[in-house]
Amino acid sequence: MSEKNPMPSNDCVLRAHRVAKTYTESGLNTPVLSDVSFELKRGETMAIVGASGTGKSTLLHILGGLDTLSSGEVEVDGRQLSKLSDAERGRVRNRSLGFVYQFHHLLPEFTALENVCMPLLIRGTAIAEAQQQSNALLERVGLGARAHHKPSELSGGERQRCAVARALVTKPACVLGDEPTGNLDEGNAAQVYELMIELNREVGTSFVLVTHDHRLAGRMDRTLVLHGGVLREKPRE
Repeated sequence: MSEKNPMPSNDCVLRAHRVAKTYTESGLNTPVLSDVSFELKRGETMAIVGASGTGKSTLLHILGGLDTLSSGEVEVDGRQLSKLSDAERGRVRNRSLGFVYQFHHLLPEFTALENVCMPLLIRGTAIAEAQQQSNALLERVGLGARAHHKPSELSGGERQRCAVARALVTKPACVLGDEPTGNLDEGNAAQVYELMIELNREVGTSFVLVTHDHRLAGRMDRTLVLHGGVLREKPRE
């Protein structure tokens, strides 16, 4: 993924510094993450891989401010999440981050357009402007003709493309993806990750993707392996 505009080397959108996470239940401590550190530059893409149960999803939730850490620090666009109130973290998530999951998590009672509009409306964007921006992005992901269909009327690949549009509609600094192609067949998975790569090049949004898909990981700028609670850079082959 080298075809992108050069970005300043110090333009960091996401930073983890010695992040650790331990779950405690019935007096028993279970360490999941022990020493996770990395920096992600604006426009850079990164895959996180590792065996099932190694804490990849936990790490992603911590990076997005959806779970607390036991020690260390996470910064999003220069703001330390641990120093923010719940409301402030919510605003950072809405303004700086987008999320794509293995299952689309679209609201079933709303149309594709209404689902994509939702982050903009939460931000306070006027309805007409939110609809205009959302319609333009749905056209971009090939769903212009499906904008007024509900999720139950969309195919699996269409639902996931709609979820990608929803994640990108606020033009976030970084999108966090948890197995974003894991619930799709090979053809639809290829369409979705090609879409994410194209949008990364065009918009400059950074991506951090937890994935078991080695083809998708291979298209990222960097691949990091989570093992034993520690994140290590995987050398490029």
